[in-house]
Amino acid sequence: MKPPTTPDEPGGRWGEAKKKAVDIGSQPARDVGMSKREIPPILEKAFDNPYSLQGLKTCKAIAGEITQLNAVLGPDYSVGNEYTENRAGKLAEAGGKTIINSIIPFRGLVREMTGAAPADRHMNAVVDAGLARRGFLRGVHLRQGCKTRF
Repeated sequence: MKPPTTPDEPGGRWGEAKKKAVDIGSQPARDVGMSKREIPPILEKAFDNPYSLQGLKTCKAIAGEITQLNAVLGPDYSVGNEYTENRAGKLAEAGGKTIINSIIPFRGLVREMTGAAPADRHMNAVVDAGLARRGFLRGVHLRQGCKTRF
């Protein structure tokens, strides 16, 4: 089991807040097509074929791919973990998004015209495929009786 993160680590509370703040602040640049999000290759691979076992003959290989997916998707669901929410952080995030989203008039139309909306839909699709692949690989890992950790 991994030790808990501290608030300043990338997976900690402040690391997450910083990541969200940067994402919210860069939204207008993405909306007008000046900036694009990079899609990690592991997610593109999952999008192409989420249920492939090609090249994954060993428990170590399966665990390695799950680890790569965890790195881009965040931690997977764990039974018994208590759900906690940072209410103040969620309110700040909602306020920041509201302000940023009001900067560009006719934002929805602009996003469609610049390709930002289709790019976001593709990003959502590759994330969904990555989540499906991770779940599939965890099932294969369990079914094969693997003991490797990820």
